[in-house]
Amino acid sequence: MQTPPEHAYPTHWEADVVLRDGGTARIRPITPDDAERLVSFYEQVSDESKYYRFFAPYPRLSDRDVHRFTHHDYIDRVGLAATIGGEFIGTVRYDRINDQGLPAKSPEDDQAEVAFLVQDAHQGRGVASALLEHIAAVARERGIRRFAAEVLPANSKMIKVFTDAGYTHKRTFEDGVVRLEFDLEPTEQSMAVMRGREQRAEARSVQRLLAPGSVAVIGTGRAPGGVGRTALRSLLDSGFTGRVHAVNHAFPEDLQRLDPEDVPAVRTLREITDPVDLAVIAVPADSVPDVIRDCGEHGVQGVLVLSSGYAEAGPDGRERQRALLRQARSYGMRLIGPNAFGLINTAPDVRLNASLAPQMPGAGHIGLFTQSGAIGIALLSGLHARGPGDGGIAGISAFVSAGNRADVSGNDLLQYWYEDPDTDVVILYLESIGNPRKFARLARRTAAVKPVVVAKGARHNGTAPPGHAVPTVRVPDSTVAALMRQAGVIRVDTVTELIDAGLLLASQPLPAGPRIAILGNSESLALLAYDACLTEGLRPQRPRVLASAATPDDFRAALAEALAADGCDAVVVTAIPWVGEGAAVSPGGSEGAALADALRTAAAAHPEKPVTVVHLAMDDLAQTLAAPAPAQPAGSAVPARDEAARPEPAARPEPAARPEPAARPEPAARPEPAARPVDPAPPVPPAPSRSPRPLAPTGPPPTLAARQAAPARDAEAGTPRRPRREPLRIPAYPAAERAVRSLAEAVRYAAWRREAADPGRVPEYDDIQETAAGADIEGLLDRLGPDVPTGRSVPVPPQDAEALLARYGIHTLPVLPAPDPDTAVRAAARLGYPVALKTTAPHLRHRPDLGGVRLDIAGEAELRRTYAELTDYLGSPEELRPVVQSMVPRGVDTVVRAAIDPAAGAVLSFGLAGAPSQLLGDIAHRLIPATDREVAEQIRSIRAAPLLFGWRGSQPVDTAALAELLLRVSRLVDDHPEVVGVDLEPVVVAAQGLSVLGATVRLARPPATTDLGPRRLPVY
Repeated sequence: MQTPPEHAYPTHWEADVVLRDGGTARIRPITPDDAERLVSFYEQVSDESKYYRFFAPYPRLSDRDVHRFTHHDYIDRVGLAATIGGEFIGTVRYDRINDQGLPAKSPEDDQAEVAFLVQDAHQGRGVASALLEHIAAVARERGIRRFAAEVLPANSKMIKVFTDAGYTHKRTFEDGVVRLEFDLEPTEQSMAVMRGREQRAEARSVQRLLAPGSVAVIGTGRAPGGVGRTALRSLLDSGFTGRVHAVNHAFPEDLQRLDPEDVPAVRTLREITDPVDLAVIAVPADSVPDVIRDCGEHGVQGVLVLSSGYAEAGPDGRERQRALLRQARSYGMRLIGPNAFGLINTAPDVRLNASLAPQMPGAGHIGLFTQSGAIGIALLSGLHARGPGDGGIAGISAFVSAGNRADVSGNDLLQYWYEDPDTDVVILYLESIGNPRKFARLARRTAAVKPVVVAKGARHNGTAPPGHAVPTVRVPDSTVAALMRQAGVIRVDTVTELIDAGLLLASQPLPAGPRIAILGNSESLALLAYDACLTEGLRPQRPRVLASAATPDDFRAALAEALAADGCDAVVVTAIPWVGEGAAVSPGGSEGAALADALRTAAAAHPEKPVTVVHLAMDDLAQTLAAPAPAQPAGSAVPARDEAARPEPAARPEPAARPEPAARPEPAARPEPAARPVDPAPPVPPAPSRSPRPLAPTGPPPTLAARQAAPARDAEAGTPRRPRREPLRIPAYPAAERAVRSLAEAVRYAAWRREAADPGRVPEYDDIQETAAGADIEGLLDRLGPDVPTGRSVPVPPQDAEALLARYGIHTLPVLPAPDPDTAVRAAARLGYPVALKTTAPHLRHRPDLGGVRLDIAGEAELRRTYAELTDYLGSPEELRPVVQSMVPRGVDTVVRAAIDPAAGAVLSFGLAGAPSQLLGDIAHRLIPATDREVAEQIRSIRAAPLLFGWRGSQPVDTAALAELLLRVSRLVDDHPEVVGVDLEPVVVAAQGLSVLGATVRLARPPATTDLGPRRLPVY
């Protein structure tokens, strides 16, 4: 039977979702071909669940029921199913009804009755909640605004599904049935509920991969060497606490254990009687589908595919990779890879090294994710060189190198590390960002509680790795960097900078400000550090230069004095080997170790301020500072470094307790503080001042290493949590520039954290006509681009653009066409003199330097003369397209733009008009929706901002009006995803008010799914 076009199967409703326990399921529309699946599904549902669904005993479905539940028009009647392995585990359907509860006869009826049924074996996994999110999105797409559901009072689980969703609802009880009605318009609460469920589910899915109880290495070679055997060797050498199996179909049938590893050897997974949580796959790409099928049938929770030959190998490999992902998800498994390097978990109760890394990294508190195996090796090697061993400064909590990252990506790891109490710093090396909108959202949330340091490879268009099938980002890398910083991400450029910044942030508290004390026994090295501080925008104090023969005690005293000063927020210590007489070093010791002990003693007395060290030719100093502090004599008083407060993680297996670190030396006495220097006046007025506020309850105070006296508290229960005692470690760098750059990143991040505690608000304006604007946009799209495909934009005619902008209180100055001198004169008479005569030809638009704009024309004679000069000089009126416009008060010409990149999301941009700003890239960007505080900072962040605030005696302009304009544009684009481009140029900002002289708008039909829709896993 041929289905009418309007009832065609809606492919965009298909989605893979992560369930509450970390497994995956596929949600898709139900079709007539699902009759047998539906009957089989219903047979596996308990009699009690059937009773709750139909309010009466209902042992089996009739043929009529099966037909009704599998035949839908996808408009008034819709059914969705959640499937695993191709079989139904849950269903949901809605039927459009009228106000009397009868089947709807008119498309104007905007309510529907909804009902669920979930297989008993899968209840409690969040299946119904995921189905509700998706059926609600489908209903909104089909014009349904309200759901109604009737539930038996005893069916408390289903009642909870509805009431916990966060929608505005009404609950009544009549005739022994609970009737629930709720609006489908997303609310702040419903979005928070959805995001919270997404975070917990995706974090749990990663946790299952990182902490398996058993691992099977499939493709283990019979002889030493090879990828599979290397992975097995790494797994065993790491001290993995779970069960390990070697799998190879070529093993002899009589082989029971593999030598010399002495692990069980089997030919197929079916021979393993125990559950397998993680499968490490190292077989040729052609054999992987059979292995994935075996894993799915055995109930494996996740797979790590080390095999290559996928998207990095060309179009055929890309299709092979997509098929691999579809197959893995069909069984509810998460996938790392293909072409992956592996994953590592250093937790003492796991000790997992399922990677090709030759040695197990030391345990610590740095979470590390890379998309490149080579970069992963470089990072692990670099960290090991800076602080080997458990408890060292460079220890990691977990490592994932995802290769082509067909499934598990950096976004999933951000979800996991956000709540992981063993990770204090997140380091990401990314070559592509599959879902930048989601990345920005997750990074901002994670950065509010712990630093996120990112290096982005393949920064230029067209250079994405061949294995990464991701959307093209059209915005320049400078814009991406600015948006990352707005989200609190610490953006660096190199692998070395990743390590440098990560070590400082993992070992030191966040600085309270930019005031830096510098001391050391080399004037030249101290001056290099001073210059580096100025280059990074810090405020260094005059260096304190000790004698070249300064002893460790001299360093300890100088550091203690610097830390005690109120005018100091952080200290940079510079050191070179000293020359002098006397027993500065104990017999058998080294000068580096002695100096390290002295610096630790001074730093321990002031744990609220960061200390970093720059050294030349003192490798033993760096090694000693990076290692855990030596054990102290019994009875020594040691100040505790407590864990920073962070949101309590979701329920997870409690990790084994970490070994108690060695104690610190007794703190030195605090000297009297020095006077605080006077701050220089800033060149641009600061953003509006606000009362100091503590950080948001979901984030820790601005001392990352958590050296606060009070214990952390559980945000929900309000009870103290056990503090984590850490050894005092100090990062050391072989160059002043590297140390200062890392410290400057920490200063900027700490400032962002303080500002993020009060991010501002998105203001409401009474004159905004959101509904009317939506109607205008729908009409324009129907008129201008009925056949334009989704995502392709169309320009809006000038008069329609002006009317649309006016709906949001953005009024443009009228422009009248002047195709000939007489028309120009009539236009000027209508507008009133003085006027401006401008060309609008594309090659002359916004280029007053080329002579296409003539201002302050006072009368008809001057207008005719100017018109003749313009056409004689630049071309015919047909080519120039002249217009006449009223003059406005003098001010500063600016540009306001908003654009939606399919990958990066909605971006609000601001800068001064003219070629210099464009050539220098002096444009500030913010993510939409922008708050009042973000817009105020955006205006002040451009280098040419002094021109707005009275530079060299000029009159300051009305930046409050400019900020309001930016906020209104942000609201327009945020409220209507069809508005994909707004360009206001120029915007003349005067001493009082502003004038928008030119405006263009572009519209496009939005994609069917976005990051704002129901949660789903990406597919590339």
